[in-house]
Amino acid sequence: MTQDLDTFRSETRAWLEANCPPEMREPVRSEKDANWGGRNPDFQPGQKEWMNAMASRGWTVPDWPKAYGGGGLNPAETKILREEMAAIKARNPLNSFGISMLGPALLKYGTEEQKLEHLTKIARGEIRWCQGYSEPNAGSDLASLATSAEDAGDHYIVNGQKVWTSYADKADWIFCLVRTDKSSKQGGISFVLFDMASEGVSTKPILLISGYSPFCETFMDNVKVPKSQRIHDENKGWDVAKYLLGHEREMISGMGLASSGGNPLLDGAIATIGLDAEGRLADPLLRGAIAMFEVRAKAFGSMSERFIDELKAGRAHPAQPSMMKYYGTELNKSRHELMMAAGGSDALEWESEGSRGGAEARAWLRTKANSIEGGTSEVQLNIIAKRILELPA
Repeated sequence: MTQDLDTFRSETRAWLEANCPPEMREPVRSEKDANWGGRNPDFQPGQKEWMNAMASRGWTVPDWPKAYGGGGLNPAETKILREEMAAIKARNPLNSFGISMLGPALLKYGTEEQKLEHLTKIARGEIRWCQGYSEPNAGSDLASLATSAEDAGDHYIVNGQKVWTSYADKADWIFCLVRTDKSSKQGGISFVLFDMASEGVSTKPILLISGYSPFCETFMDNVKVPKSQRIHDENKGWDVAKYLLGHEREMISGMGLASSGGNPLLDGAIATIGLDAEGRLADPLLRGAIAMFEVRAKAFGSMSERFIDELKAGRAHPAQPSMMKYYGTELNKSRHELMMAAGGSDALEWESEGSRGGAEARAWLRTKANSIEGGTSEVQLNIIAKRILELPA
């Protein structure tokens, strides 16, 4: 087995070296550097080639079955692929809520027809998805959602409003929680999929303090949704929702991991502050803070690796995603706080070409939402206290 893995590593290394475009080995500097695919993608140089090359091997979703567009790799092979990508500083070929959230839910709860219909398109980056969960009166208490799905024979008529729908104005399809039974709170929810181009669907961007509008309000006005696009049984959508949330929190926790392409935090601090006579960062307080951050980030990286191994082996604690999500988002906020501290007053610049339109300041402000989205930090701490530490209510 070791020999097989060694062969796989050497072959993978050679293929990545031959197929990863130079542009896809550069550090991610802004949101445009991330490729989300979809029907109308805005590809930057190298993005389309890199996505298509990886998709041809099923490596956009290496651990999914080959029948659904995946690579069919086992956990050890998947880990090697990630390591070899990191070694050449290769960017992720495809960012997708379909991969990180909907895909795992479909693999567990979808029918064979639904898997064949949607998973390959997700793996190839052909469809961009958004998530219809939160509502104006259903945030942390998500099960109180009111968006209704009226039974109309072979389809539902959906009416209601979602809020904080990330990239809804750019998405092609949505996975959405709707109420199909008003007599039961959690037991009256169904999980449906529908095209954002459906008649009666509209979106409105929400401007954030960063000056960007990745979040939207989404409105459904008599939207016709075929029952064939319901995942799992009617009124059993809460089971799907909880399972998907675990994967969403795992995805968000990844913000705490260092990105490929050098060390932007340390590099930025050196460029701004400079080195002392001994070749160290000249500001000792900032140097110590960065060192402590790096220690915590390394520990988190090791824990993340262990968690993924346990998850693939079916041994992960159900509440572990809450722990990973909480610590990962805190790390990401700390990283951007330190980058702002290293930049001083210049880091607050908002619009010039030199600051790439205030990219760092806007990214720092964006991290404030990390501890809210995907379940607030307070909710995650409650879950950890109850289910991991087993503290009394």
